[in-house]
Amino acid sequence: MFKKYDVIIVGAGHAGCEAAAAAANMGSSVLLVTMNLATIGQMSCNPAMGGVAKGQIVRELDALGGYSGKVTDKSTIQFRMLNRSKGPAMWSPRAQNDRGLFAMEWRLALEQTPNIDFWQDVVSSLIIENGSVAGIKTSMGISIYSASVILTNGTFLNGLIHIGEQKISGGRSAEKSVTGLTEQLATLGFESGRMKTGTPPRLDGRSLNYAAMEEQKGDDEGGKFSFTNTAALKDQKSCFITYTNTDVHDILKTGFDKSPMFTGRIKGLGPRYCPSIEDKINRFADKIRHQIFIEPEGRDTVEIYINGFSTSLPADVQFKALKKIEGLENVKMFRPGYAIEYDYFPPTQLTQTLETKLIKNLYFAGQINGTTGYEEAACQGWVAGVNATLNINEKPPFIMERSDSYIGVLVDDLVTKGTDEPYRMFTSRAEHRLFLRQDNADQRLTRYGHQLGLINNERMKEVEKKEKKIEELIQLANTISVQADDVNDLLITNGTPEINQSVKIRALVVRPNIRLGELMKRCSAINKFDTFNVEEVEQAEILLKYDSYLEKENLHIERMHKMESQNINPDFNYKSLVSLSMEAREKLHKIKPSTIGQASRISGVSPSDISVLMIHLAK
Repeated sequence: MFKKYDVIIVGAGHAGCEAAAAAANMGSSVLLVTMNLATIGQMSCNPAMGGVAKGQIVRELDALGGYSGKVTDKSTIQFRMLNRSKGPAMWSPRAQNDRGLFAMEWRLALEQTPNIDFWQDVVSSLIIENGSVAGIKTSMGISIYSASVILTNGTFLNGLIHIGEQKISGGRSAEKSVTGLTEQLATLGFESGRMKTGTPPRLDGRSLNYAAMEEQKGDDEGGKFSFTNTAALKDQKSCFITYTNTDVHDILKTGFDKSPMFTGRIKGLGPRYCPSIEDKINRFADKIRHQIFIEPEGRDTVEIYINGFSTSLPADVQFKALKKIEGLENVKMFRPGYAIEYDYFPPTQLTQTLETKLIKNLYFAGQINGTTGYEEAACQGWVAGVNATLNINEKPPFIMERSDSYIGVLVDDLVTKGTDEPYRMFTSRAEHRLFLRQDNADQRLTRYGHQLGLINNERMKEVEKKEKKIEELIQLANTISVQADDVNDLLITNGTPEINQSVKIRALVVRPNIRLGELMKRCSAINKFDTFNVEEVEQAEILLKYDSYLEKENLHIERMHKMESQNINPDFNYKSLVSLSMEAREKLHKIKPSTIGQASRISGVSPSDISVLMIHLAK
């Protein structure tokens, strides 16, 4: 009934979808197995993509040939560039999406990708032969064989939904959980744990009083994620902001004795940076209000997502509290919020390709690795799909470094440091974030995608053309001067000193609030400014303004690369090095770092331990 596949992917969430697309576009025969074909690419929680650091990941995926950016653009109903008031390393694109359209576009994209087959079923166990995965077994009793398997089970492994004192077995609202896989993996020697996440109630938008709330519009100029020619955003929908109050808090407190969070029924840790409303009230008792975002679920639905009100309190308590929020006095609820507890596997059990160390050709991606967020899951799926394909074709693995991308930072953090709470990406996690900006993701990564066969020649040439235009702009700024009469009014308006003689454009653009585009428009010596687009001008300006910082960062990256180039044999016997601390020996033996650089980032391994290791390796 089934042929032997190159790659079987279990789960069709964000990780599974990107894994399938990457593997198939590299030539692998792929089987995507999901318990419900109608929920491919489902946005289980917030109907949005991107945000701080997450937006950088989506743009990186697009530059590498992933699908998330295109799917997002085709379903966006509002776009905002966050943190514009801060430096460019912090600028982060965010899109509000049409939930139904997003999933539909993902399914359409995968169905139009050659080499992908689909199967609706529950995977109950893995087929293991001679220490390597050989396929899957389903709840229907069907065995399907493959050269590799990628598990992207999300929150479904022994998933348990909590609403007040009620406990429901499930991986998502109205969808059953998966049993058997965790238990089998445990018998194979894998360590597992429990984590928790949650989601807010869904509301009937017809029952809300938007006039009582603050309107939050999208950016005037719109925006998009993909570097390809996806259509520009039109007719944006607004979000709205309101706040909790002391009455809301008092009502929520009446349900604390039935809260699974506070009674100990939930054992897993939840995301620290996205706490439930009851957790916020408990932790920040001095706060008299908390911000609530009212977000539409789509263009053609009245369903509303209430961001900031994630909860697992009893449904009646949720409803009573909502009615005390300004603008929600007559609210109708579609369904209550809930918490979900699920199994995960500490990611230090993986290599940097996301292949497990215990079983060959078996990969984990997404929330199974302890992460939270669509974007974090999607990029792991891409990494696993690419490396599974390279591995079965006996090609070298594809591993991005921390200086390459946020994706490289995320994977390295997971497999080197591990996580005991849901891992979420932040700009602060990336030590080279001034390089890893959202605007230059195509220049950083498209070459990698091209080498892997995921980016065509035409798109690669467009990136090279863009780079040349930016270099040309920088050259113009370095060599051409502006006259005092042409720019002094601009300088005065922006609160910076006038000039009394002609000055090179570069000397002025480094001043705060002075934009390269404005200067060049006023320079009569430049007669072809209109040949440069907004992105090219913006990137040239960033490179000019931050030149000295980027130069220092380059030196730091070079030093780091030297450590990353010192490879360590995976079979190295750390326990024999008695000059290493006991903790270092245990940690190094467990994680088996591939380079000195990775070893230096392991918690508990000191600089003196690294010195000992380097001396021994030099011998």
